[in-house]
Amino acid sequence: QVQLVESGGGLVQAGGSLRLSCATSGRTFSSYAMGWFRQAPGKEREFVATISRNGASTNNAASVKGRFTISRDNAKNTVYLQMNSLKPEDTAVYYCNANPLSLATMTYSRAGPSSSWGPGTQVTVSS
Repeated sequence: QVQLVESGGGLVQAGGSLRLSCATSGRTFSSYAMGWFRQAPGKEREFVATISRNGASTNNAASVKGRFTISRDNAKNTVYLQMNSLKPEDTAVYYCNANPLSLATMTYSRAGPSSSWGPGTQVTVSS
């Protein structure tokens, strides 16, 4: 498995922006499709955005389309989530996920049983 560490969370006002980062170690970064999921208090963890192993394909939840952008830098073993126009309903713990998909262009919206998770980073959006 791969080790993941998220950073970049914090408190921001509605309409503001944050950029989350997820650094990885332990295995070949380019072997993993990467994703961001989030969990708000009292709710189940939900899909936010994923990106293919080669970075050519992305998949975003309807709730964040046009506001959030996922990207990756395979040379730095890091995946990012740029979050713009934040809303109070975006408040959650954001988790990085690494999924060992076989196809380089494949994305996903459900984390498989062989995927790895980071410890999470808190994002709080005030109204």
